[in-house]
Amino acid sequence: MVQVKTWGKTKRALSFMQKRAIDIIMLVVAVFWLIPTVGLFVQSLRTGADIGQSGWWTALANPRTLTLNSYIRLLSEPTMLRALKNTFIITIPSTVFVVGIAALAAYALAWIPFKGREALFLVIVGLQVVPTQMAFIPAAQIFRLMGIFGTVQGVILFHLAFGLPFAIFLLRNFLGNVPRALLEAAQMDGAGHLLMFWRILLPLAMPAIASLSIFQFLWVWNDMMIALIFAEPVNAPLTTAIFSQMRNFASNVDVIAPGAFLQMLVPLIIFFLFQRQLVQGILGGSIKD
Repeated sequence: MVQVKTWGKTKRALSFMQKRAIDIIMLVVAVFWLIPTVGLFVQSLRTGADIGQSGWWTALANPRTLTLNSYIRLLSEPTMLRALKNTFIITIPSTVFVVGIAALAAYALAWIPFKGREALFLVIVGLQVVPTQMAFIPAAQIFRLMGIFGTVQGVILFHLAFGLPFAIFLLRNFLGNVPRALLEAAQMDGAGHLLMFWRILLPLAMPAIASLSIFQFLWVWNDMMIALIFAEPVNAPLTTAIFSQMRNFASNVDVIAPGAFLQMLVPLIIFFLFQRQLVQGILGGSIKD
């Protein structure tokens, strides 16, 4: 009788483990994934002397050593504040313009018949495989002639040029899956292209637009290579400002840690706030009625 009860308990435990195996694995992965983030956050709350003497995990045993002085110092430096402001100035227009222009272009390529439409779409698709490194020298020469090399406008224009091909490709495929009968019914009611785009297709494409906006925002926010080439120090975003502080790592470590955490914090907030729209946008294009 005891053996039967023991076997029953063991069977229930095995069944529970099988059902929760994926949850346990994902929890373990999430914990390991968050360790660098937690370490950076704790490191940003330590003084420069403590950072040089021991690892960040030692502060968990003595939380009284944690302080906000590093953030106060960071936000009191004009260079870092200007870099944070430049990051928003570069990222927001680069995201809004790319998504807005791509949505209009995608509608035209999907639903407005004109000569050479398919060839133009193939060219746009082909532009996705062009490495950004190939355009650095030609773009720099063009920007110098235009007088925008080293400016925020130049950085935004470069992100716009290289963000549009993928954005148009993504939205065109999404808008192309809208039932034709829906647009034909709108045309019979007298709706033009602008009205159909604004009142019918745009609401239906919001999951894809939200997903694209998140991706574009993260790409531009975390960019450093383009900013290093096309932005002067006074117009540089936070990524390049943190990189410049690495030259004097020992004396600036208490500024680098909070700066790096702030650089990472905004994308994390954006992702957690809009993760549902991100998933809907990814799955929406894979389901066709």
